[in-house]
Amino acid sequence: MIALDTNILVYARREETSHHKEARALVARLAEGDAPWAIPWPCVYEFVRVVTHPRVFDPPSDLDAVVEDLESLLASPSLQLLGEGPAHRGHLRHALLKGRAAGNLAHDAHIAALAVEHGVKELLSADRDMRRFPGLACRDPFTER
Repeated sequence: MIALDTNILVYARREETSHHKEARALVARLAEGDAPWAIPWPCVYEFVRVVTHPRVFDPPSDLDAVVEDLESLLASPSLQLLGEGPAHRGHLRHALLKGRAAGNLAHDAHIAALAVEHGVKELLSADRDMRRFPGLACRDPFTER
């Protein structure tokens, strides 16, 4: 199963980002397809935080429009949302320690732990920091085919 990191969702939403068209097409293909795909729950919240933040985007995305977009995306029958399960504690410990994820990287460790816990085969992310976590294959869909 493929999972998407926050930055893919942000690129798909914000037209001024460098990979907007590619990200929008990627998200649409996954959402409309039959193959299972995933988004970790923390990425959903981080997406809303980033696109609606006035210090990140000027103007920020309208919250009502973002929630409507999210509702449409989350309605995809092939989407699986990744949350903490009974084995999460061990996956998080492994991601934090093996990925040396201190400070702001702790959030990335959470995403990596969820992906590994749910058997994600590949995380699509433009964030190079996601490569630091053993057991998680990460690929930038805009630079690596």
